[in-house]
Amino acid sequence: MVANYTDDSIRTLDWKEHIRKRPGMYIGKLGDGSSQDDGIYILIKEVIDNSIDEFAMGFGKNIDLSITDHEVKVRDYGRGIPLGKVVDVASKMNTGAKYDSKVFKKSVGLNGVGIKAVNALSEKFNIKAFRDGQMKLVEFAAGEVIKEHKLEPTTEANGTLIEFSPDGSLFGNYDYISEYIESMLKNYAFLNTGLSLNYNGTKIFSRNGLLDLLNVTMGSSESVYPIVHLKGEDIELAFTHGNQYGEDYYSFVNGQNTTQGGTHLIAFKEVIVKTIRDFYKKDFDASDIRTGITAAISIKVEEPVFESQTKTKLGSKDIGPEGPSVRNFINDFIRTSLDNYLHKNPETAEALLTKIQDSEKERKAMSSIKKIARERAKKSNLHNKKLRDCRTHFNSNKEDKEKSTIFITEGDSASGSITKSRDVNYQAVFSLKGKPLNTYGLTKKIVYENEEFNLLQAALNIEDGIENLRYNQVIIATDADVDGMHIRLLLITFFLQFFPELIRSGHLYILQTPLFRVRNKQKTNYCYSEAERQAALAELGKNAEITRFKGLGEISPGEFKHFINETMQLEPVIHKREESVSKLLEFYMGKNTPERQNFIIDNLRVELDEVGV
Repeated sequence: MVANYTDDSIRTLDWKEHIRKRPGMYIGKLGDGSSQDDGIYILIKEVIDNSIDEFAMGFGKNIDLSITDHEVKVRDYGRGIPLGKVVDVASKMNTGAKYDSKVFKKSVGLNGVGIKAVNALSEKFNIKAFRDGQMKLVEFAAGEVIKEHKLEPTTEANGTLIEFSPDGSLFGNYDYISEYIESMLKNYAFLNTGLSLNYNGTKIFSRNGLLDLLNVTMGSSESVYPIVHLKGEDIELAFTHGNQYGEDYYSFVNGQNTTQGGTHLIAFKEVIVKTIRDFYKKDFDASDIRTGITAAISIKVEEPVFESQTKTKLGSKDIGPEGPSVRNFINDFIRTSLDNYLHKNPETAEALLTKIQDSEKERKAMSSIKKIARERAKKSNLHNKKLRDCRTHFNSNKEDKEKSTIFITEGDSASGSITKSRDVNYQAVFSLKGKPLNTYGLTKKIVYENEEFNLLQAALNIEDGIENLRYNQVIIATDADVDGMHIRLLLITFFLQFFPELIRSGHLYILQTPLFRVRNKQKTNYCYSEAERQAALAELGKNAEITRFKGLGEISPGEFKHFINETMQLEPVIHKREESVSKLLEFYMGKNTPERQNFIIDNLRVELDEVGV
């Protein structure tokens, strides 16, 4: 039956209905907080962006952020919203000061949507404006005005206070991960020198901009040469090389972290290669120049065009209506400034040359091995029993490409359960033989010599970087026993050693599967911890049947589908910037040391199993 297409089929949604019905258009995705681009973090970002714009205009050097459970409070000390427009700013689409380019010439928020999206997607949203001794408070719920208070006198400093709680009916059972919020705030600090961000009592501050970012990221002991830090009008960049594999980039536009890059990052990669080739007067391979690089670039663009409301990828081709192209702007700055820097700092120039030459030697030494490995991978792809692929990939142009996922499993039984219960449109499965090799201290040569690693890198399509990564979520799915934990560590070591950008970009996760099934005739509860098992017994009665899942292969496909759907529990693998990768791997995966033995003894947990399994 085909429904009649009549006048009654046409609906006009008001602003808040549209945002709540199509949240993806405004905040990307909902999510539960396990991914750093989940909607609950975008809501915080949208509020803070407005405070940052005030600071950029010279008003307010402090921003306070506090998060208690699910309630978020953001207080800035800018000029404060004009008191007669508080309701309009929070609830009328296409309303805001960002349309006046004289007031906000190079701001982050341009379309007057962000704060309205936060309002519409929050079960509680209160906005207070403090201005010249007066205060205005308006209370909202799901975008609806609950109460508009009268003007009151106040002794508070000028600025704005926003309190909101994301709507649980939309976001489900979500939790904030503090590391993600701290990373976001540090980016704000690095890009706005002199700004103090106070997060739950902790002060985040930067004096040296992107130089501080790279110092935190790299650590002086890991840099091959001192960080190159260059600043100009509307552009700042910093870079250095380490002995790690891969390339690591941080890119920003008008203070916004463009995690997916865009025209400015593409230009930077091209121009830095060309400038270095010209300086040394040698046609180095681009990969030899960029291997091991860690770089950050920030530019300011008038009326920037982003590829989505979440502003993670710059689409602008020009700096402004009357300015040069983004590429030419970056090209002119880098070619002049970097060339001058290298001439003035011969020791840095010599160290950079040595690093490039070392990369060149290693690449040429591996060329024959790579050729054999690629031919082997190409043949295997025709009948690769390790990979059960899906239809939608992250490097495609499909709208739902962010759903693309690959599970890395141990053994045939676990991969069999997942393969039978997965969504073939978005979920792929890669099966390991058993425990992979400990790659700590090995060179990238092992990635090509080891057939399993070579096939894994080919499946993910990350040999030359993560720009064309085939799956948005790379999920390690192993048993929750000692062997399974060991395999997790070995895989994380592999990615940290050779593809650290995969982790830093937030693509690697651990799948959490239930340890127990507790059921009676009326209900079944799946429990992920001993505490949940006890709670289930209290709810279902002590006579309830308890099953202990020792491995993924023991969970039937019919049950497994409940644990890998949109509500699956994922634990993100997070690498803090201040943690040295080499020191981290040396401690956990290197030779046995007294320090590691003491760490294991101090952190050893013995849990008694009351159900005898």
